[in-house]
Amino acid sequence: MTTSIMQRPALGPDEHPATHRRTRNLAATVARFSARHRATAIFGWLLFVVAATVLSAAIGTIAAKDSDYGNGESRRADKLIEAAGFPDRAGEMVIVRSDTLTADAPEFQGAVREAVTAVEGTGQVENVRADAVSEDGHAALVTFDMSGDADTAADRVQPVLDAVAGVQDRHPDLYVGQTGAASIDKAIMQGLEEDLTLLSMLSIPVTLGILIVAFGALLAAVLPLGLALTAFMASLGLLAAASRLFPTADSTTHLMLLMGLAVGVDYCLFYIRREREERAKGADPETALAIAAATSGRSILISAFTVIIAVAGMFLTDDTAFISLATGTILVVATAALGSLTVLPALLSKLGDRVDLGRIPGLYRRESNGRFWRLVLKVVLRRPGVSAAFAAAALVALATPALGMRTASDGADGFKHDKPALIAYDEVSAAFPGGADPGVVVVKATDVTSPRMTAAIDAFKTTALATGKLHEPVTVEVSPDKTVARISLGLSGSGTDAASEDAVHVLRDKVIPATVLSVDGAEVAVTGEAAQSVDFNKALTGSVPLVFAFVLGLAFLLLLVSFRSVVVAATAIVLNLLSVAAAYGALVLVFQEGMGENLLDFHARGAITSWIPLFLFVILFGLSMDYHVFVLSRIREGYDRGWPTKLAVSRGIRGTAGVITSAAVVMVAVFGLFTTGSMTSMKEMGFGLAVAVLIDATIVRAVLLPSVMAMLGDRNWYLPKWLGWLPNLSHR
Repeated sequence: MTTSIMQRPALGPDEHPATHRRTRNLAATVARFSARHRATAIFGWLLFVVAATVLSAAIGTIAAKDSDYGNGESRRADKLIEAAGFPDRAGEMVIVRSDTLTADAPEFQGAVREAVTAVEGTGQVENVRADAVSEDGHAALVTFDMSGDADTAADRVQPVLDAVAGVQDRHPDLYVGQTGAASIDKAIMQGLEEDLTLLSMLSIPVTLGILIVAFGALLAAVLPLGLALTAFMASLGLLAAASRLFPTADSTTHLMLLMGLAVGVDYCLFYIRREREERAKGADPETALAIAAATSGRSILISAFTVIIAVAGMFLTDDTAFISLATGTILVVATAALGSLTVLPALLSKLGDRVDLGRIPGLYRRESNGRFWRLVLKVVLRRPGVSAAFAAAALVALATPALGMRTASDGADGFKHDKPALIAYDEVSAAFPGGADPGVVVVKATDVTSPRMTAAIDAFKTTALATGKLHEPVTVEVSPDKTVARISLGLSGSGTDAASEDAVHVLRDKVIPATVLSVDGAEVAVTGEAAQSVDFNKALTGSVPLVFAFVLGLAFLLLLVSFRSVVVAATAIVLNLLSVAAAYGALVLVFQEGMGENLLDFHARGAITSWIPLFLFVILFGLSMDYHVFVLSRIREGYDRGWPTKLAVSRGIRGTAGVITSAAVVMVAVFGLFTTGSMTSMKEMGFGLAVAVLIDATIVRAVLLPSVMAMLGDRNWYLPKWLGWLPNLSHR
């Protein structure tokens, strides 16, 4: 009867009965319950997914506000602006430029006047100004604010864009373009919608295609994909509830889809392939499922905990974006693991061998012979020292460029500039350095319109422009109660590069102390894209050691408890750090130095997006451990049967070769799809994850791990006597 499927973990075909002992195994216990109560497990999962989806629709997800982001001085400046009661406006600008005419030419002036008339005629704007001319005299700027709520300005900016386009049509010899907060937001949202549509169209069929090749059967391929997608849907509902505590950043749901597909499919692959393997060895369906639950199920549990521990390190940054990404990732990984440990064994118990329905001739096989990996392993184990040296040298060489990594906020430079608003942004940046993305100086005093403060602000303007790093246009806006002044001015550079950051330091360290800060009682803070980038990097530098210590320390403890070996835990940490470092090096070569920028369709800006390195560390460390734990569990399983370490390593890696390869192909394909988008940060994330998984599944898993373990021999399993109290968990 199926109710007796998992009374105890069954003996494997190579296991001697005298060596078998029953130990508590949470994954097997949960799977046993699911097999006994299939209807409860299956319908309970579906009810959970539906309830979570309804919850998300009912309560909505709270998005993080602009004032929730930021670090240090720039965050303090944003808070001052928010508290001062400045009207919440979306600033826009129209640039009129000519290669031949100067701004005082009649045709040029006529175009500027038409631009003013056109935007005013829409009834959507206010505070129109047209008094800024570039230093070379070949460009003029019309600035204005979108009326109404800034949060909805992107939805209302199209009539203004159309009016400006009409001016361009009437003056084909000039360049007339509009950019600003609302128009850029609109362009970016359109780009993101296009990206997500493409990803939705490609990710699911690509994943399904890989699974069909991996399993050779349609139903077996559909199960992992179905679980991954339902886990993603359920986790979105949980995210809506969690957003009450941790507001959600824009990119969180994109990451959740990526991680949901990756780990959800992986966990199912681990489970189903092990069950198939035991069936191929002659075990009956009940016994095969029992062994899969006790072994692969336990690996899934450990892997999920490792990923969650790694990702939880982002909470220590006290950064809104990181905390949101951590929350979303933890929810989707935990949900995918829950489904793999509950509804999956129930479905497999119900289906039995019918899980292989829709077999495809030429692709279907219950057990992979792993000929390629068998050959690689034979070479590696014959000369483990040489193999380890070559593999380690290759990873160190690839990691070396990471020593020169530079990080910066992406800003508008983080998107492909193929839309009119972003093209106009480049035009403004070229004609008015920093004008498209200015620095903002916030001055708080008893009365910022007092003669003394007015004189200090005038001195500030003069001193700032004299540096050569700060530029026109300079605008001053006073709060309704006259206690806060907001001064905007251009910065040298692109807004996120080294020149812009240098301008921020000049502003903070030289200009402000000599002018507005000299007034008694004045409080001054600088914000803007460049200042936020500087402050983010400074805050990150302070939190990185804490995050690394947290992730590495807890991962070490988890592996120590799981495998009862100090050496195995330490080796796993070192090998995974090597794969992460190599991924960093590849990221720098491509996205910072620009190798292959034409292939990936982006423009290198000499820096990596600020949040990417720490994010990649925690995600990659967790995902690398995913494979590592699965392989180590099989090796330990053989060692517990009495096999010599070298034999356990050989058979363990050969036995997991097929599933690891399939899982890695799925991850690399899913992550690789993100390099097709228009956002550079998404390209960086997808590329970094794909490269690291590829390195981990090949060089680390097939060369470094077996060679190092072969050299260490029985020393792999060293555990000090004073740690003998650790629980002895079964790997069989």
